[in-house]
Amino acid sequence: MSDLRTKYLGLDLKSPLLASASPLSESVDHIKRLEDHQIAGVVLPSLFEEQLEIESMSLDYDLARGAESFPESANFFPDLQTYNLGPDGYLELIRHAKESVGIPIIASLNGISDGGWLQYAKLMEQAGADAIELNIYSITTDPAVSSSEVEQNYIDLVRHLKRSIRIPLAVKLSPFFSAPANMGVRFDEARANGIVLFNRFYQPDFDIDELEVVPSLALSRPEELSMRLHWTALMYGHVQADLGITGGVHSAKDVLKCVLAGAKVAFMTSALLRNGVHHAAHVLSEMNRWLDEHEYTSIQQMCGSMSHGAVADPTAFERGNYMKVLSSYTLKANVFND
Repeated sequence: MSDLRTKYLGLDLKSPLLASASPLSESVDHIKRLEDHQIAGVVLPSLFEEQLEIESMSLDYDLARGAESFPESANFFPDLQTYNLGPDGYLELIRHAKESVGIPIIASLNGISDGGWLQYAKLMEQAGADAIELNIYSITTDPAVSSSEVEQNYIDLVRHLKRSIRIPLAVKLSPFFSAPANMGVRFDEARANGIVLFNRFYQPDFDIDELEVVPSLALSRPEELSMRLHWTALMYGHVQADLGITGGVHSAKDVLKCVLAGAKVAFMTSALLRNGVHHAAHVLSEMNRWLDEHEYTSIQQMCGSMSHGAVADPTAFERGNYMKVLSSYTLKANVFND
């Protein structure tokens, strides 16, 4: 049997298959089940910047005006005080999980501004988190805000957070930059220990009967993986930070593709929600079979062997591939039949 062990963010992992943030990691019992089914590490659901700011504002108002006071701004958000157990419950989840399982526990912060809420990362570290994933979810709606401003805010955010903690920091990168590879290099220069490609932005839907904008959440599909493979393969070799892929990872072949592109780890959630957590053990079994058949002794042997700098024809990652794809499609014979 091949050796599936790898290292991510300085953490020793028994395989490259991790569980990304989801309801599957919101309780210790769930995390235990993930470990039982051979998941190598978990990312906890995110704590949100708004959640932590509301907590801080609520305390300030309570001290100043009495327990009945509460900042009006909190009404614009869902019940963030109880989401993910609330800030205090989140720290307890980290502590309890570290006492109960042997796999790494990666805490998650979700926000966009360089503010006091980042101090909470230190509390996560003190609670025992092995690392922190910074999930930068920004929707810039003001046309006056330039892309360079948005990008610099992200870099400042990472630099600030790195100064406040000693544990590793991974940054979850958005796919909507003009130059994702450049942003990866800049996060690397800001001393991020890992870069995860890509954040899945959940866009709202329209209810055309009620004329309302409503939340919409769809599980990932395997077709989403291609974009992540592309940019991981381009970024590999240009950053020192470990690369991870999340979104579209559903099968053993998907995980293997991630590693071939240059990722140290692949995060899976949607496939586990659809198929059950036992699916993870099946994926790892199929990975072992493939590695044995192709005479690999370890998963690390193949890391990055299909990256931009390693393949015989690097134009496959460039504009030439765009033209090849368009010319490869063949119309079906009956497409114009009535």
